[in-house]
Amino acid sequence: MKNINKLFSCVVILGLFVTSCSDLEQYNINDKNISDEQLEVDFQHVGSKYKPIFESIYQYSPAWSYQLQQNLNADVYSGYLTNPRPFVAGANNTTYSLVSGWNNFIWSVPYSNVMNNVKSISDLTKDDFPTLYGTALILKVAAMHRVSDVFGPIVYSNFGDLTNPGVYDSQQEAYNAFFTDLDTAVANLSANLDSPRFTAFDLSYGGDYKQWVKLANSLRLRLAIRISKVDPAKAKIEGEKALSQASGLMVGNEDGFFVNGTLDHPLSVIDNSWGDIRMNASMESILTGYSDSRANSYFDAPTSVSGSVKGVRGGLPLLSGYADELEQKADYIGFSAINDGIHTPKVQLMTTAEVAFLKAEAALRGWSGAGDAKANYEMGIMLSFQQHGASGAAAYIADNTSKPSDYVDPVNPSNNIAAMSTITIAWDAAATNEEKLEKIITQKWIAMFPEGQEAWSEYRRTGYPKIFPVVSNQSGGTVDTNIQIRRIPFVDSEKSTNAEGVANATSLLGGADNGGTRLWWDTGAPNF
Repeated sequence: MKNINKLFSCVVILGLFVTSCSDLEQYNINDKNISDEQLEVDFQHVGSKYKPIFESIYQYSPAWSYQLQQNLNADVYSGYLTNPRPFVAGANNTTYSLVSGWNNFIWSVPYSNVMNNVKSISDLTKDDFPTLYGTALILKVAAMHRVSDVFGPIVYSNFGDLTNPGVYDSQQEAYNAFFTDLDTAVANLSANLDSPRFTAFDLSYGGDYKQWVKLANSLRLRLAIRISKVDPAKAKIEGEKALSQASGLMVGNEDGFFVNGTLDHPLSVIDNSWGDIRMNASMESILTGYSDSRANSYFDAPTSVSGSVKGVRGGLPLLSGYADELEQKADYIGFSAINDGIHTPKVQLMTTAEVAFLKAEAALRGWSGAGDAKANYEMGIMLSFQQHGASGAAAYIADNTSKPSDYVDPVNPSNNIAAMSTITIAWDAAATNEEKLEKIITQKWIAMFPEGQEAWSEYRRTGYPKIFPVVSNQSGGTVDTNIQIRRIPFVDSEKSTNAEGVANATSLLGGADNGGTRLWWDTGAPNF
């Protein structure tokens, strides 16, 4: 076509007229390029920017990006998963010898693919298309609270501001900005719930704005609970706002926040193809101790040892007696892999079960509109069982004797360890709030699998569930083995390009820029 155009533009056509090359330049276009005008016809100049946002809350293609962004930090620190291979001869993130090159992905992926695209969408929609602006804000909060919950201070309210480039918010300032952005989003969407404009670009709810308001309310409740110890007054205000908003919270499993992608979950590649991740011993202790039927929905039976499921202790060094990493991996790769029911293109980011457990804690804290703590707790368990097609929920909820089990390593008995908790499942109205909270968080932790980022955050905030410490702590004294890792240090890419910003962020952090410093909401104080 291009050659015909070139020839056609430089000849006399039927002797009737002469057309210059410049006159027909409009036809001589590389059809692989799409102009801004063409994109605007079906609103792709805005809509095309949503897909990389959805797919970079954590980046699931290529799988190694997710492996570095979340799997070899939060998924392991949460007690969900661990690596059978002791990478870098055992000196890696899982043993608290933090690898800077790995950790850059936790920062760079959301800034490159979320914040940049949200900024573009905001510039195009803020004034004229408020519903599209609103959904972008919800996605922004969903992505960036995770980044703050890893590092603490982040560049958020000043992102893209050329007068304050690279200026960090404290974590408190960032959280206040999250709540403000959710206010704007809910107001914009609530004013026009029936607009179809987002349908073609929505990878979660098919353009249903009421579902997006439910998500915004549920995220608000999550963040309110997160700050309930450090700023209880603000937490109560925001939590009660979420509980009372007209569109409500997630109620059924169909309301859950999932990204409907076209590729398998990155854990499928990391787990099945590479054999780089397996069940964590803490997960085994709790699931088997409770005879939890979800164990078979989450994990496969081991191939190298007997039992229903078998986990690996977190933070394994290169153990003595092994010639190299691969020889040690060969002994553990036969432990429980992740069930293919988790390896779907429908990537989980927030479940309705989590929301029920959030309401249970809100009720413990006396927040208006939260309902009954026991009813919410039991509903959370029921929803999780239903989500995963597991049987026996009623008997499980009534079980007042089962407790987490001791862990036995059939390969290296030196890794054996007694269970960390004696908490049971059944609700006990006479228990203390602390005991009730341990039940709530333990069950929430089970229900949120495999979303390790949120599980790690809740472990740091509450101390629950009680998970096994690392076998080998190679932090050089910056991380307490029993307290466990609290954050990831600011990344090298920021230190090299925004040294002044990082220096200020460290002062906002209130402690050393290492893995042992607690975040703002991670007070270390009693839960009540």
